[in-house]
Amino acid sequence: MTPTRKRRLIVISLVLAAVAVAAGLTVLALQQNMTYLFSPSEVEIGRAPASARFRLGGIVLEKSVKRSNDSLRIDFIVTDRFKDMPVEYTGILPDLFREGQSIVATGAMHDGRFVATEVLAKHDETYMPKEVADAIAKAKAKARKGAEARD
Repeated sequence: MTPTRKRRLIVISLVLAAVAVAAGLTVLALQQNMTYLFSPSEVEIGRAPASARFRLGGIVLEKSVKRSNDSLRIDFIVTDRFKDMPVEYTGILPDLFREGQSIVATGAMHDGRFVATEVLAKHDETYMPKEVADAIAKAKAKARKGAEARD
């Protein structure tokens, strides 16, 4: 092998190694920043990560909103109409937040409750995030299969 050819091979190897390292770091960073959406039923059966951030989607249960008198803390329950999940949020809620409305909250589980860092509310009466609608549809299908199996 000539010195020029050997030098080219070394340079190409270093470039390929650098590209591989950059691609690996990019994939790692993207995985750490991804937040998946789960319904309360999915959280209940353990599909959601135990301590990592994820999004919880569902409907704010009627008569479940409790506001603290001395802080911005708000406790409420998110439901997919099959399972309920208590949520704690400290901050200012969106203007459209109310009981019986679809929301998506970002946060993590702590001591059996979902502690939200961000709450997003739907923008009109007919809109429901696709992920939330899909999660509710899956929960309904499972409930139907369970009822049919018992019969």
